[in-house]
Amino acid sequence: MVSDRRKNPQAVLFACGMNQVRSPMAAAIMKHFFGQRIFTESAGVHKGEHDPFVDAVMDEIGIDTQKTRPKTIEELEEWEGLNFDLVVTLAPDAHHRALDLTRTNDMEVEYWPTPDPTLAQGSREQRLAAYRQVRDMLLQRIRQRFNRGATGNE
Repeated sequence: MVSDRRKNPQAVLFACGMNQVRSPMAAAIMKHFFGQRIFTESAGVHKGEHDPFVDAVMDEIGIDTQKTRPKTIEELEEWEGLNFDLVVTLAPDAHHRALDLTRTNDMEVEYWPTPDPTLAQGSREQRLAAYRQVRDMLLQRIRQRFNRGATGNE
């Protein structure tokens, strides 16, 4: 039986390797749909650098990510604690870290394997296409998983 807390989480953490592309995209999409109804944050196993390609592809769908700054799971734990109902991991290293966290924190973990668009080669447009693919994958997955109560603001 699936708990109500897992089905309808009130606080969600998106985690990836460096908190520079996938998890900030997912958190921004989630905040766009749910605003303050679901507390949403993102963090990485390691600290990365802000990625302007994320800003470019998110701006295409009307979501501003320019003020987001990468942070680690440890930094988040120090600043705010880890009071999340659900951790959605987007990379293998983040998934392993989240499973470690369940030893001392009462939270569910879901793994959504998501490609790393920073590995894309080619022209600027080809690289942006890889970021768009990840953005659209996350958008679809969030709509499917958290469809209850989405505002549909796009």
